[in-house]
Amino acid sequence: MPDLNLLREAIIRGDAKGAVSITREVLAEGGDPVNLVTGFMIPAMDEVGKRFECQEYFVPELLLSARAMKGALELIRPLLAARGTEPAGRVVIGTVKGDLHDIGKNLVASMLEGAGFEVIDLGTDVSPSKFVAEAQAKRANLVALSALLTTTMPSMRTTVEEFQKANARGQVKIIIGGAPVTQQYAEQIGADGYSDNANGAVALARRLLGV
Repeated sequence: MPDLNLLREAIIRGDAKGAVSITREVLAEGGDPVNLVTGFMIPAMDEVGKRFECQEYFVPELLLSARAMKGALELIRPLLAARGTEPAGRVVIGTVKGDLHDIGKNLVASMLEGAGFEVIDLGTDVSPSKFVAEAQAKRANLVALSALLTTTMPSMRTTVEEFQKANARGQVKIIIGGAPVTQQYAEQIGADGYSDNANGAVALARRLLGV
């Protein structure tokens, strides 16, 4: 069986082919998929996040590492599902109504997935009612809203209100982010938290869900 630290290093380097190859080989030899995720893959993405905070890594490096993690997870996810292994949390994420920007949202989604969360990505231009419907259908416990335009920020407030109208606010934590968004705005609209970067969003999600 290959050295599992090689998987960790492949993810940190953003070597998607290497990560997939090592994962496939380990699984073929009977390796424990849960151990792969919790012992090596999540710690690898945590290290990537630390390097980002220290400005050793930047967005391109984050994206490469997230892609490597995602490729390995695609092999592991069916095995975890067959075992009934629960994710760290279920997150519905999307860019709010009227906004078509998705780079930041995609990065947050990838980092959350790399941290062991099940991510349901609704894409862009997502209506408040769709956020509520998908969160309820998927039994999500976290909703992440993204906006890049100041003109679409009010849709974040509307989405929070939509959860309240559906009597579903107590079932989910709601976090927001995007270039014009602030902690003050999160407090104004009744969101549970705000982050200005993907690594911070992961830390916030863990804290809110007690992971």
